[in-house]
Amino acid sequence: EAPLTAWYLAVSKAEWRTPADVKAMFGTGVDFVADNRIIFDIAGNKYRLIVHVAYPFRRVLIKFVGTHAAYDKIDPERV
Repeated sequence: EAPLTAWYLAVSKAEWRTPADVKAMFGTGVDFVADNRIIFDIAGNKYRLIVHVAYPFRRVLIKFVGTHAAYDKIDPERV
């Protein structure tokens, strides 16, 4: 729970305008897929978090939170 709370606190203060801003903040712990979706590694890659980012509005919509095993069973571009 603590790593997800830390992610939330960091993201709630962020003002991302482009994917490069996200990469600068999280480094190698992020992957980008279609439809402005981002996959975050949480708690040392134990969990995965998928979000959709509306950059012009600075909004983040959480699409999926789960274990890495649960993530392996989904399509991150369709959740």
